[in-house]
Amino acid sequence: MSKTSTKGIWKVISASSMGTMIEWYDFYIFGSLAVVISTKFFPSDNPTTSFLATLATFAAGFVVRPFGALFFGRLGDLIGRKYTFMATLLLMGCSTFLIGCIPSYETIGFLAPLLVLILRLLQGLALGGEYGGAATYVAEHAPVGQRGYWTSWIQTTATVGLFISLMVILVTKNTLSAEAFDSWGWRVPFWVSIAMVGVSYLIRKNMDESPVFAKAKKEGSISVNPLKESFGNRYNLKFVLLALFGATMGQGVVWYTGQFYAMSFMKTVMSIESSQVDGLLGIALLLGTPFFIVFGWLSDKIGRKYIMMGGMLLAILLYRPIYKQMYETVNLDNKIISNTYTTESDNNDKKEHYVIINNEYSDGTIAATKQISHAEKINPETQTTITINSQDKWILIFLVFVQVLFVTMVYGPIAAFLVEMFPAKIRYTSMSLPYHVGNGIFGGLLPAISTYFVTHSKEAGKSDFYLDGLWYPIIIASVCFVIGMIYIDNKDKNTHI
Repeated sequence: MSKTSTKGIWKVISASSMGTMIEWYDFYIFGSLAVVISTKFFPSDNPTTSFLATLATFAAGFVVRPFGALFFGRLGDLIGRKYTFMATLLLMGCSTFLIGCIPSYETIGFLAPLLVLILRLLQGLALGGEYGGAATYVAEHAPVGQRGYWTSWIQTTATVGLFISLMVILVTKNTLSAEAFDSWGWRVPFWVSIAMVGVSYLIRKNMDESPVFAKAKKEGSISVNPLKESFGNRYNLKFVLLALFGATMGQGVVWYTGQFYAMSFMKTVMSIESSQVDGLLGIALLLGTPFFIVFGWLSDKIGRKYIMMGGMLLAILLYRPIYKQMYETVNLDNKIISNTYTTESDNNDKKEHYVIINNEYSDGTIAATKQISHAEKINPETQTTITINSQDKWILIFLVFVQVLFVTMVYGPIAAFLVEMFPAKIRYTSMSLPYHVGNGIFGGLLPAISTYFVTHSKEAGKSDFYLDGLWYPIIIASVCFVIGMIYIDNKDKNTHI
């Protein structure tokens, strides 16, 4: 396309972004509801084990993303971008809807987690094919010299999808009673996706094929064997590995630390009330999302490399101070109790007795400690939920917002960076694999690995146990930063592709 032509580009952006955003919504609704899901599809004997099992199932969807990248990437380079990411959209939507239909563990036993795992794997396969198609499709429509700017709109879809998933959960919770949400209302966000997928499918159905792919197909220059040409060719394989270990690996852990781990940390380690976490995270995401566009645009001016490497370096240096401040902001040991009262109740169906000790603090913080006594168990379970005051809420919003800024620096330019590394005939396949290994495996495993580190350190009695989960993203990002700074060049590749 010419340097100044943007005719039709907004239609391409809107159709591609909406579909990709819906796929991210579908993928992340599971993570956003992880705390609730752990009580529905897994044994309730040990809440910590059930939560870790839920995170592991969540991570399983990430692990298979590279296989989806290979399967759908190959299709995208053989039959075209449009039809491939229409197929991924339908697969994702149906899998998400069906997760909301699975009976609980109490009803069908171990079939529940097994079915959830299968559908989660299908979600991962679908997402593995979606992102590469959308990014390639937009980049191949983008005017020369503006590829970073236009592809950065696709980069917003992951965060917007997460934001919308949080908002749908909040609206559902506020519409229903706590009992109704716990009983069946948590399924609603899964069911909602099918309507959004239907609308997006109709929009994508009327889109044209990428002009670059259409031209290659007309000239007979499309790849006969994209997998062999992508990974069997040593020259191209070198760039695939560089994209992974010098960019997407670090970008993946920064993305998931700044958004998903931050959410998990506040809910499970800091024990903040779930709706408050969803709300403050939503505000931080809303404030940070425009910076995807800013850094994508800036990468067209000064290059992709130093923006992405700068985001990684800031994350490496500042994660521990940020999370220490987050924890200390809500730490009850730093607050003064002003009032205490106790309530008791019984659940005859579950043969449980509840004692709730409510501590009100001078700054407006409220901590409710729920002791659950079971007829069959000697030791009661203890759950603490903290409702934070307005000042602490805005401090946490700022600290999460700073992390989202790191995310926008590493993620905003990454689509243009990957597209420009590979030729059109194997672009879908070649860029999809390093992206989904970096994000799906290195990034997707982060919540489970980091939560395990924190749990293990807490059981070992470490005073700063809550910081140990950060070693994983810090080490991975550090290795990626060194490789990227040495081997990635910052030369202008923002030309015809």
